[in-house]
Amino acid sequence: MRRRGRFATFAMAVLLTLVGLVGVAQPAAAVPADKAAVLYSWTQTDVTSYNAFFAARANQGAWAAYAFDWSTDYCSSSPDNPFGFPFDRSCVRHDFGYRNYKAMGTFSANKSRIDSAFYADLKRVCARYTWAVKASCDSLAWTYYNAVRVFGSGATTQAQLDALQAQNPYLTQARVGLAA
Repeated sequence: MRRRGRFATFAMAVLLTLVGLVGVAQPAAAVPADKAAVLYSWTQTDVTSYNAFFAARANQGAWAAYAFDWSTDYCSSSPDNPFGFPFDRSCVRHDFGYRNYKAMGTFSANKSRIDSAFYADLKRVCARYTWAVKASCDSLAWTYYNAVRVFGSGATTQAQLDALQAQNPYLTQARVGLAA
């Protein structure tokens, strides 16, 4: 009987030591249920959505539980600030939408809206300018928008290339970059 008591004491001591050294495993934290709604709110065409996204981006730690992909390559292989027009922030938000909707498996259902938000962001950049400068900026914004609209999914057909060429004949030999 005495032997059994010592073994039980020894076994309990080993167990407590192991628990103390290893710790009690915690289940992985679940992503908040409203992740899709938050992502949707940050990928709208209005300036409120734009501002909310950049406020969140400046405070990414507060959104860590959502496991968003904040990475960006800005405007991919296209200039981030063509002719001095600051398109880089528009590309950041566009990348965010593409990357996160792809990760959620709902990219194709949201691509059109993400691209429209990108164009709205670009037009807000152009709205700062007047006359001929604004017209040049608007033309570049339209070109960037059509590039992501046509090429942004990654799979492009010859018919899509022909349609883009018909919409903007100045793109004959243009190098069009893909955002995200």
